[in-house]
Amino acid sequence: MGEILLLTHRVPWPPNRGDKIRSHHILRKLMEYRKVHLACFADDEAEANEDSDIKPSLASVQIVRRKKSNWRAGIEALASGRPVSLTSFESAEIRNYVQATLMARSIDCIFVFSGQMAQFIPADFTGRLVMDFADVDSAKFESYANEGSGPMAWVNRREGMMLRAFEKQVGLIADHSLFASEAEASLFRQRSGLDDRKVRAVGNGIDLNFYDSEKVDAISRAGEGPVIIFTGQMDYRPNAEAVISFATDVMPQILQQHPDAQFSIVGRAPTAEVSRLDGLNRTTVVGAVADIRCWLKAADIVVAPLRIARGIQNKVLEAMAMGKPVVASAAAAQGIEAIDGEHFCVADDPQHEAQLICGLLSDPKKAKALGDRASALIRSAYSWEMQLADLAELCGTADPELIEAAE
Repeated sequence: MGEILLLTHRVPWPPNRGDKIRSHHILRKLMEYRKVHLACFADDEAEANEDSDIKPSLASVQIVRRKKSNWRAGIEALASGRPVSLTSFESAEIRNYVQATLMARSIDCIFVFSGQMAQFIPADFTGRLVMDFADVDSAKFESYANEGSGPMAWVNRREGMMLRAFEKQVGLIADHSLFASEAEASLFRQRSGLDDRKVRAVGNGIDLNFYDSEKVDAISRAGEGPVIIFTGQMDYRPNAEAVISFATDVMPQILQQHPDAQFSIVGRAPTAEVSRLDGLNRTTVVGAVADIRCWLKAADIVVAPLRIARGIQNKVLEAMAMGKPVVASAAAAQGIEAIDGEHFCVADDPQHEAQLICGLLSDPKKAKALGDRASALIRSAYSWEMQLADLAELCGTADPELIEAAE
């Protein structure tokens, strides 16, 4: 029985942000079937040295500290004619580890998480190749280019064009290309010409035991007014743009009807632009917190007003699992098999967001019923076990019990 080599662009523990949540649960599932070797990047020394119960059980692991600056990656991209997304993650250490592992161990499946890591797939590898793009990243850069202007629009247009060609190239050699939603998978089928035998949706799930509102206490709320919450990594551009739009365009409309309402932005690494929102239209920039569940439990409404979004938003699934009424943009709701008005509310634009939120704040019973139905839906259909049920088949693994015989 062969082994699996997993390549991820971030250390897949702890599962505390969207991409790490998905890779974390994929890793755990793969380890049920085979011995797994892991190569990944760390954003800083703390992440590189983070402990995990998973790490001792890996067959081998290579964690590389990513130190390349954006400007250097940009220069290398221009000089080499490659996407910045690839030059940012170029690493001789990862390449050497991959080659050494393939030579020393019986690797018959390489599982790649995130497009940046596909550059490390050896051209002569003849085993099974599973590529989890999660989202069509090239489409994200195309959206940035269409909405922007000046030099950055050119940079994003170039990135989108080059990344699109690279994604197609990888899709053609992969046995399976996976995406976090059917919408993303369908878009990639159109772009690559591949069919649903090679391009499949494998959705995100929820740790239902963790996101149980009965297991945590809500944070103490400041003041008596209703609390509206946004959660997410706040140095991620779509998240930053979402809260800036909400605080400046939506909150003034809400405050006309609910002058005591509060908007809390909860998440790590707020940018300078996000930090400047603190105090604007009863907005509080909270930053990183020890336990996001305590903040979700304290929320009257959770919002996901993303103007650009790809795939399935974990923040929406988490809030729904906690039984909270969610108001999401159409982009943020994409890929979640829920009914607008029954499990969450989908807004067309900032004015519609304000209308929906005011309606829920004025009718707490309606808001609670929406959250209760959301929780029931997530618990019935969005466990990680259910979402990753086909992973063994995709990776060509055998019965999990066989791993014991191989040891």
